[in-house]
Amino acid sequence: MGKTHQIAENQVTLLQNSVEYFPQLCADIDAARHSIYLETYTFAADRVGHMVADALQRAALRGVRVRLLVDGFGSSGLPNSWVENLRAAGVEVQWFRREISPFTFRRNRKRRLLRLHRKLVAIDSTVAFIGGINVIDDVPERVDSSLPRLDYAARIQGSVATEIRSTMRHLWGVVSWANFHKRGENLGHLLHRPAEHTALSNVAFLRRDNLRHRRDIENAYLNAIADARQEILIANAYFLPGGLFRRALINAAQRGVRVVLLLQGKVEYRLQHYATQALYDQLLAAGIELYEYQANYMHAKVAVVDGQWATVGSSNIDPFSLLLGREANLVVKDAGFAGELRQSLFDAIAQDGLCIDVMHWKKLGIAKRMLTRFSYALLRLMVGMLGYRGQSAL
Repeated sequence: MGKTHQIAENQVTLLQNSVEYFPQLCADIDAARHSIYLETYTFAADRVGHMVADALQRAALRGVRVRLLVDGFGSSGLPNSWVENLRAAGVEVQWFRREISPFTFRRNRKRRLLRLHRKLVAIDSTVAFIGGINVIDDVPERVDSSLPRLDYAARIQGSVATEIRSTMRHLWGVVSWANFHKRGENLGHLLHRPAEHTALSNVAFLRRDNLRHRRDIENAYLNAIADARQEILIANAYFLPGGLFRRALINAAQRGVRVVLLLQGKVEYRLQHYATQALYDQLLAAGIELYEYQANYMHAKVAVVDGQWATVGSSNIDPFSLLLGREANLVVKDAGFAGELRQSLFDAIAQDGLCIDVMHWKKLGIAKRMLTRFSYALLRLMVGMLGYRGQSAL
């Protein structure tokens, strides 16, 4: 586990990969006295799922109020027996948009893709976790590697942890009303806006939703990129930015800022993987450094700017995160925290990053280039069919 950094009234600790994240998470769950909120896109029925489920059940059985909110699509493989066991122990479980019928998709494609993608935990209003790590055993059997996916989370103690809990409690109430599970919730609470730290704070909790916070995370990135003077380092698993974001990176590189991107090297989702590679010509021509992570799948959604500004969260830099999903990121302005994350990323690049330079990329045959362009065009068409236009779209 990383060093704990005291930043104003908050303590922030960087956690790398599941090896650091889940033992700390379960220890904090076991120490909970009053309440636990947990939101995740994927809750898998595997070794890690058992570990977390057991900790939640132990907490509920000793009288802690435990609320688990999982995405209806990302956690669709969670067996009903698991949910029943959790509820039998006293854990409250709700699904976020469980309408996964293909007929629902035809009726309203856009609403069908409004997913709960954020990964948040709040414990007793004093401790919170935020990042990109799902509740899943992240050493895939089909990958020849003993390493977990490259991913990050942050543990927070202080006022921002209270803010995260308030936001999670609010969403729980909204989902309860939507599902007609109104016990213990009241409309007045749903209308109350959770307290917020502004993006100017040294530690700021940012979310993306389809109401007041549509572009908060994207704007935080764009502002940091615009202010960069020395270095921009971004590690993102599903990197497919719109024109506005690409131009911001290119402009930074052209004014002499070192821009480094660590992207997915292994093919996980073919269409998105090859669509991302369609951007390589433009990025390389601007002098941007590209690396593909090779050791395992990469799931990180983090960035460091000028060794002072850092973000850790669930938001990819693609249309589905920036335009559709409910996401959550932490922005930290602190040289100690940012420096720790920066060092971790450059270590990953040095050990497991494949440098994609102009000569390497030009060696690809015409068939591969046609595949990348076709994939990009297809994804752009899909985004357009959802009704999204403008500079944030592809």
